[in-house]
Parts: sequence; C-alpha cells; structure tokens
Amino acid sequence: MALDWRLLEESDRSGAAFLRLYRWDPPCLSFGRNEPALARYDRAAIERLGLDVVRRPTGGRAVWHEHEVTYAVAAPVAAFGSLRESYRAIHERLVAAIRTLGAEASLASARPPVRLSAGPGPCFAVPVGGEVVVKGKKVVGSAQVRHGSAFLQHGSILLDGSQDAVNAVSHQPSAPSQATSLSAVLGRSVTFAEVVAAVVRSWNDEPCPSDRPTVRPSVFSDPSWTWRR
Repeated sequence: MALDWRLLEESDRSGAAFLRLYRWDPPCLSFGRNEPALARYDRAAIERLGLDVVRRPTGGRAVWHEHEVTYAVAAPVAAFGSLRESYRAIHERLVAAIRTLGAEASLASARPPVRLSAGPGPCFAVPVGGEVVVKGKKVVGSAQVRHGSAFLQHGSILLDGSQDAVNAVSHQPSAPSQATSLSAVLGRSVTFAEVVAAVVRSWNDEPCPSDRPTVRPSVFSDPSWTWRR
C-alpha cells in the first residue's frame, strides 16, 4: 500500500502514469479507506486466525487477497477524466485482457455512479455499473482515490478461490457474493503470470519504468490506521 501511495504522489508531482501488478504473500484481508472495520469485523477472530490485515488508501469494502492479481493504476486525472470515465477506461482494458484468455468478459450494465452500498459484506458482494463481469458475475473489484492532480485505482482480478474469508470474520455475514473467478469460468487453472501478461499486452502505452520509487515508513503498517474506525 505504501508503494502504491508513493506512485500516486509521483504521478501528482511529475504527471507520469504507472501500472503495477502484484500479489500478496502471505494472503491478506484489506479494508476500504473509509470502511467502519471495527463495527463490521471481529478483530479478535482475525488475530486468532492469524490473518494479515491492512487498510487501503482507496475506498470500497473488504477484499480477501489470495488467489488473485492486484492491479494499481496511478495517473494524472487529465489523462483519464472524471471518476466514471477513468473507471470505464481502465475496466475496458481489463475486459480486453480477460477476453484474450477466453472468458466472455464485459462491463456491468450502466447504473448510477460507481459506488458501493454502506452495508457490510465483501467488495465482491455485487457488481455495480461499469465493473468487469463474466455472465453477470463480478470477476474484478475496483476502488479509487484522488490526490491533487492524480488518482490511484486499485483492483483485484480473481483467479480462483472465493471471498468467504470476509464473511468468516464479519460480525454480520452477508448473503453469498455474486462473484466468480477466471478458473471457474474457464474450467482450468489460470495463473498469475498469464493474467499479468494479458493485462500488459492490453496496456498499449509505453512501458512503465522498472525502478521503484523510494518508499518511506508509512501509516499503512500502523494498526492505528488499519483499525482507525
């Protein structure tokens, strides 16, 4: 999270755009920036199960990061436009990438602005307008934050497994999520490497620099940030 925030700061400073693709080791539960985690999730159960947990700088609801590809786009607002325009532009590229793998990905039907309900449950509980779905089931969950003249959009592309871990530590478990995974859709194991390659191919811009910016000690490793509300 600290590196993604640093990319956002760099984009705001220099006008550069970045695409970062990564996975989590060990698996981790992430909360949305403004999510009331103390009210929604059982901290004692999370600690008893030994689950890693972090709070994202972006919004949305909880995500279980295990069998997935996490993407982060940090870019100038001027390059992508409004919140809705930027979501759509990024999701269209992800749809193109997923379709090259053989899945019939599309954007969810247009609804009011991309905004999750305030209720409990995982980010993948239900697709909203403009998100990436396969046969109506959500396969990518995304959230965004804006800082100065730039924005950071995070997203999780599900390779396999489920988001059941979120409900397992929720005070009030929600209904089963309307999500799927690429492995379930394609009937075969889909690897991190092939999804990363597909996303990179769909990103028809100049490649991002391989050098990472310097990352300072940050708030994201502080439990008082993670459990601030």
